[in-house]
Amino acid sequence: MPSWMMEASPLGEGNTFLFKEKPLHFLGRLMGHLTLSCAETDQEISCGAVEALRAFHRFILVRQSRLAAREDPKLRVERESASTLWPKGPADEATVTSASLALGVLAVGLAGDSDEPVRQPSGGTHGLPPIELRGPTTSPQGVAKGFSPASAQQLRPSWPPIFGSCLLPTERRDFLLTVLRSMAHPRVSDTQPIANMLEVALRGSCSELTELVEDSSRAEDYLHQSLPYLQSPLEPLREAAVRFIGLVGRQLRDGGQEKLQVIYDALSIQYFANLSESFHGFYKSIYRTQEGELRVLAATQFEPTAARMAFPCFDEPAFKARFSITIRREPKHLALSNMPVVKSVTITPCLVEDHFDTTVKMSTYLVAFIVSDFKSISKITSHGVKISVYTVPDKINQAHYALDAAVKLLDFYEDYFSIPYPLPKQDLAAIPDFQSGAMENWGLTTYRESALLYDPEKSSASSKLWVTMTIAHELAHQWFGNLVTMEWWDDLWLNEGFAMFMEFVSVSVTHPELRVEDYFLRRCFDAIEVDSLNSSHPISTPVEDPAQILEMFDNVSYKKGSCILNMLRDYLTADVLKAGLVQYLQKYSYQNTKNEDLWNIMTNICPTVGSDKNELQGDGFCRSQQSSSNAHWTKGETLDVRAMMDTWTLQKGFPLVTVTVRGKNVHLQQERYMKGVNSPSSTGYLWHIPLTYITSKSDTVQRFLMTTKADVIILPEEVEWVKFNVDMNGYYIVHYEDDGWDRLINVLKENHTMISSNDRASLINNVFQLVSINKLSISKAFDLTLYLKHERQIMPVLQGMNELIPIYRLMERRDMDGTAKQLKEYIINLFKDLIDRQSWSDEGSASERLLRHSLLLFACVHRYQPCVDKAKGYFTEWQKSNGTLSLPADVKTAVYAVGAQTSEGWDFLLSKYRLQLFNVERENIELALSLSRSKDKLQWLMDQGLRGDIVRTQDLPHIIVFVAKTPSGCHLAWTFLKENWEKVVEKFELGSNSVATIVTGVTSRYSTRSQLAQVKEFFSSLEEKSARLRCVQQAVETIEDNIQWMDRNFEKVKTWLQNNQL
Repeated sequence: MPSWMMEASPLGEGNTFLFKEKPLHFLGRLMGHLTLSCAETDQEISCGAVEALRAFHRFILVRQSRLAAREDPKLRVERESASTLWPKGPADEATVTSASLALGVLAVGLAGDSDEPVRQPSGGTHGLPPIELRGPTTSPQGVAKGFSPASAQQLRPSWPPIFGSCLLPTERRDFLLTVLRSMAHPRVSDTQPIANMLEVALRGSCSELTELVEDSSRAEDYLHQSLPYLQSPLEPLREAAVRFIGLVGRQLRDGGQEKLQVIYDALSIQYFANLSESFHGFYKSIYRTQEGELRVLAATQFEPTAARMAFPCFDEPAFKARFSITIRREPKHLALSNMPVVKSVTITPCLVEDHFDTTVKMSTYLVAFIVSDFKSISKITSHGVKISVYTVPDKINQAHYALDAAVKLLDFYEDYFSIPYPLPKQDLAAIPDFQSGAMENWGLTTYRESALLYDPEKSSASSKLWVTMTIAHELAHQWFGNLVTMEWWDDLWLNEGFAMFMEFVSVSVTHPELRVEDYFLRRCFDAIEVDSLNSSHPISTPVEDPAQILEMFDNVSYKKGSCILNMLRDYLTADVLKAGLVQYLQKYSYQNTKNEDLWNIMTNICPTVGSDKNELQGDGFCRSQQSSSNAHWTKGETLDVRAMMDTWTLQKGFPLVTVTVRGKNVHLQQERYMKGVNSPSSTGYLWHIPLTYITSKSDTVQRFLMTTKADVIILPEEVEWVKFNVDMNGYYIVHYEDDGWDRLINVLKENHTMISSNDRASLINNVFQLVSINKLSISKAFDLTLYLKHERQIMPVLQGMNELIPIYRLMERRDMDGTAKQLKEYIINLFKDLIDRQSWSDEGSASERLLRHSLLLFACVHRYQPCVDKAKGYFTEWQKSNGTLSLPADVKTAVYAVGAQTSEGWDFLLSKYRLQLFNVERENIELALSLSRSKDKLQWLMDQGLRGDIVRTQDLPHIIVFVAKTPSGCHLAWTFLKENWEKVVEKFELGSNSVATIVTGVTSRYSTRSQLAQVKEFFSSLEEKSARLRCVQQAVETIEDNIQWMDRNFEKVKTWLQNNQL
């Protein structure tokens, strides 16, 4: 195993902690548990302890606001009036804080090295000059404002004494006393000696202060009064602190206070750890070469809270720092990190030490390093950035597409954001074992192999789309997330929602042939599915512990976040949104932000509609809008983006808009859409909804901002029909009262192309959502689906299948009278003509190929005989060739699925799955193997996934879900989950998306009260953290909804099918 060592900047980002500053100053910050940069890009601030106390004060207030927000998510603590705030914690924690604070203030008083009175320099804070603690003379992004250009070796700090002539300026003394009062805990009395010391420091004379530390033993006594409250993990800090204060005392006795400026020391923490066996921290990954040789590599995955597993650090996104990393490795290996290697030193013939350039200012979760035997290919972007794709040597020929895509996408983002990519290189590395899809580490993005590698001869159109979108997502993070980072994980969507939104913005330009706009709606439908449950959460949600943080990486943060941004773009226009995003990134570069920071920027971009000074051209809303209602955007009206978007980010769920047409009057009413047997009242929920609509008389999009529970639009003339939420750019669903749905269904039957394919897909989704809450009958929804026999576009076809197939799965589990079989035949007949038209080839556009893949897989799995016969023929020929026959990439899954239905075919597929030659097709083969009717084979497959030898453990979650969806495997998967719960959690982490996928996937088709009781009983038997997982609540709610749905609709579906034969 290669040895490694890291060396990083001050206060907690690495193996070696270097402090180039005065010991007592350092001690004050150390004992206050602060991790401060000594400069911020937007203002000059010093490393003085006064500033440290201010920052610590702010840190405590943030903590308090999070605690308060637990009780009331809408509560916003005023940071300025916090003199009485203190998180209600144990007394020993409060004692440590109060004692540390006092020591910090004392340290300030002792830090001066001249008698020069305090001055307030221009741009400074609290009169203390800016200073750089450590770092190179230059950095890739240039010297940040507030830093001196001095190198660490040349650094000689010069602190004006905080007291002037040993007395604080009044305003500073009052400030520090206020801080002390706000930190002191009323139940603690042990801090009185420290408080007395503070009073001396604040009000005393020079002689009193000098007496306090002239006797080093006395100073150490004071220090020891606070040290017992520090816990054992801080033992190295305790010892260093004692050593420092003793050193200061001796220096004062020997030569006076002026000698403090030449005291330097370094705090080194020696620590050891094994490589992690999970997928987070600094972990081990294994792969086999084509010759069967087993090789080991080590890679990192730190987001959200695993950097602490690799090195001691203040592992929170707001604590940004520069990192200098050094890695020792064997000569046969390659080391990668965020920055390029600046030098390599041969330590021994068997050991090389790589020194990487110092990073830009960034959060700990973005640090990354890999030690491997990877090979790479490289190109230079038009802006001069070196792009490299790294992979295991045998797969380097599959890296070319990703390299070309990354070059195009990075160039696009640099131009779009008007902010240069700040690093000299961007590496993309394919890791054999990787839990998620990818990770945005700055300068070293990491990927699951299937998310980065593409073989033009073997990979499908869906694989190409996924690779492109994943790269676009991670490169968008280099700005959204890396350059500007959310302050805390409760605003994770500022990272993930933006990156997912920018996938579509960027790829639609760089790869127009993929037609990514065809798939955006699917993301919004997925978000609606979880957001319709009471267990959902606001996009911006207070979180504290690691499990809660991991739970934020869900469809709400990612997909809902991207959908509301798309809605905002439609509201403001693309140009205005872009201008706002660029200004947001420029203002907050290398900093952390909150939800409201973004909305304030957006509001200020174009604050008044119709004013000449702010008017932007385009078909948007930063201009006058003529209206027939006071609720329209009108000339001179302020567009309060924050007020609008707060309704979408600070409350969970989404609105249902009910439309009732009365002549020319369109009556509107909004309420919260929510499924559930005992759904709580939606009273109190109100959204600012940017409504759009078209009518039978005009396909010009009309716009209306609804900010009240009810409103009325007056049309210029009566119409036959009206369709709201044009192209479903808004994150809401619509119900048409009276004969509104009948009129739209008639439009689809007579000429469905009168409205767009996205509008047709949204009608399909909305009508079934309304059935779920008993607003519409199931027969009305099935009436609408009849038109699908003539549909040819991918989004409406796939949405129709996504609504009908789950209903079939529910009925399949409980079918006693053949209704499920009838429903399956109806679905097949609905799409039969389209299925029969498919060529078994890779011809056509990306959308046509993706549609072919979905249709043929559906038809073969559901035993549509012409499809089964065709697939059997292909599989037989492929088997006869011993796997050498080249099958069309987009039909392979259907062929494998049919072949796996026999024992011989299943075994043959498994034999090919184990070969490296078929690595590109692993996921297709896994799906086929999961469709077996043999319970023994399904059990073996899941067991192997947990073991990780033949089936990679990273693939276990979706294998379990595949198995759970089959009639043979539904009970097997549930039993497997129960028996292996602890192993699954140990491997994938409590709260992770992987665990959530398994829990919800296994139970999503349960629809009986006995199944509900089993699920509740199992999870209630677990420890509280597991039982309270959001995915468990989602599973329970979904089963309850399924039970209710079946009770209400089973007989109605049966009757409808009997009366409507295709």
